[in-house]
Amino acid sequence: MQLDLSERISKRTARVVVIGLGYVGLPVATLVAEAGYMVTGLDVRADRVRSISAGLNPIGGAEPGLSELLTQMVTAGRLKASTDYAECREADIVLIAVETPVDPISNRPSYDALRAVLHGLAAHCPAHALVIVESTIAPGTMERVVEPALRAAGAELHLVHCPERLTPGRLLRNIREMPRVVGGMTANARDLAVAFYEHFVHAPLEGVDALTAETVKTAENAYRDVQIAFANELALICEDLGTDVWQVRELINKVPGRQVHMPGPGVGGHCIPKDPWLLLTHVSEGTRARLLPTARAVNDGMPHHVAALITRTLAESDRDIVGAEIAILGYAYKEDSDDTRNTPSAALVQRLEELGAHVRVQDPCVPHLDLPLATALKGADCAVLMVAHEAYRLAPWSELVRALRIPILVDCRNILPNALEGVRYVRLGDGQTARRNGPPADLRLDG
Repeated sequence: MQLDLSERISKRTARVVVIGLGYVGLPVATLVAEAGYMVTGLDVRADRVRSISAGLNPIGGAEPGLSELLTQMVTAGRLKASTDYAECREADIVLIAVETPVDPISNRPSYDALRAVLHGLAAHCPAHALVIVESTIAPGTMERVVEPALRAAGAELHLVHCPERLTPGRLLRNIREMPRVVGGMTANARDLAVAFYEHFVHAPLEGVDALTAETVKTAENAYRDVQIAFANELALICEDLGTDVWQVRELINKVPGRQVHMPGPGVGGHCIPKDPWLLLTHVSEGTRARLLPTARAVNDGMPHHVAALITRTLAESDRDIVGAEIAILGYAYKEDSDDTRNTPSAALVQRLEELGAHVRVQDPCVPHLDLPLATALKGADCAVLMVAHEAYRLAPWSELVRALRIPILVDCRNILPNALEGVRYVRLGDGQTARRNGPPADLRLDG
């Protein structure tokens, strides 16, 4: 049977089902279809299925080539969408791409979506299919969760974990060009998956065991979280010392081998805020992690710091935070994307409202928040740039600031490095503007 599946993969006659048609599953499904396979995408959201079935891309923001490729594949009959797990009955290859969050209190994995998929799949999946989990999962999840759920149904499946490496704005490009780690529960499963991915991934495919693949992906994002935490703490230090973190960063990075990340108002997205906790999920009590939880605390504390920065800047203009009108510009977690998962802007809005401010939010990439920029600014006591959308970089700020009731602009992304005339301008991490405008904000992580 394996030889038969191997041959169908080689000839691209294997039938593919992709479960979960979000930021991971949809671009993967379109590229697999482009590679010559017949693909069915499954999703619990009927509205998304209807959109995809009509050849319309439900993912907003700038995603070069995705809308066009989706339309082409649907029109050609190579890609269809459904909500019915019965589609799995004829599948040779099943890819799972659903969210795997962590509980905000315990920081433990919440695998409700993954378990629901495994339950639905176990009832319909052919006995010898290749099942690939692309969702990021805690090391040990393939052995502890995935394999028992599918083996209990009597299926003799080839199980693989091949975590995605995606960034909104570059979904198709990253799938095609980023190296992949292909972790098989068996050597046969690993080899089948490598042969499959070779048809649409034009980058190295590293075949390993499943546990190694699980560890690589979570450690990779934990590394990024630590690097960002260093940049953010450096920003807080520079504010306190009275220097400019943006200049300090630039000068450090002139040295070969140095690459300080960009500071910012927090860390968002589906991966980085949770993957350090996934990495630590099954680590024994004897191995006490110190660095990763500290990095999480630094990054989670940044929205509170921004709130303190806003409060202080308002006070310098004799305006109390209570009752102040604050315009938050940018709600997606990443520039030029509509992805709002774990966005730092949500934490900032919550904190400002706790302090008694009135908050309005504008984002040109998020459909229900894309009101005109001038409308969002009109009568506000302070505008806060939270996301480096291109629309903000290109906006005519010298005219727009006139709509503000009090000309205060807090820039958390270094969008406007040159202060505007007549505007109280404060940059995150820039102690020089802080000294010109008053004493530094409270550096405590709890705001």
